[in-house]
Amino acid sequence: MATKKKYYVVWQGRICGVFEDWQSCKKQIFEFQDAKYKAFESKTEADHAFEIGYKQYYKEHPKDNKLNSFKFLSSEDESPIMNSLSVDAAWNSVSKVMEYQGVHTGSKMLIFRQGPFEGASNNIGEFLAIVHGLSLLKKQNSTLPIYSDSITAIAWVRNKKTKSIILPTDKNIEVFEMVRRAEIWLLNNTFSNPIIKWNTKLWGEIPADFGRK
Repeated sequence: MATKKKYYVVWQGRICGVFEDWQSCKKQIFEFQDAKYKAFESKTEADHAFEIGYKQYYKEHPKDNKLNSFKFLSSEDESPIMNSLSVDAAWNSVSKVMEYQGVHTGSKMLIFRQGPFEGASNNIGEFLAIVHGLSLLKKQNSTLPIYSDSITAIAWVRNKKTKSIILPTDKNIEVFEMVRRAEIWLLNNTFSNPIIKWNTKLWGEIPADFGRK
């Protein structure tokens, strides 16, 4: 009898997201302190659980929490890790110009900023920002967490591959070269920095936000 497929949500681990097999999930949570994860019967359920966050999920499903074998934060005033790196991108829907940056979460001190780049997208910027942060922190031998508010970019980093619908043009050659180098970096490097989804609903805009909404 075939085993029913399960989907695994990692809310807190080395890389957060929805994984389609246990071994991929295990890599993110094994020996990771206070890892937060759960198996689901469908991808729709898993995607929803990841999007709303583990705390909200267990508020909505208290019985599941009783059966859970790992720890969850119980404070009603849950807050992000201040000693961390937050990244974000800004994209103009008219000009198609993109920028991205990274700041220290607690102090909001600018760590890096890149752009503007033509012919890109917000998702590409979010992806490049995460990889830029990972590369920079690795050079510094730092395991600081990285916050991103983009589920798509986190998934691209997890899969080590972008899935953008943007096509190469004469204007965005530089961006596509950056994406290529970022994907190669992910394929050839390991890291222990947790990549965590920023909870905008609970915490407000991510500190790296450009403030142009």
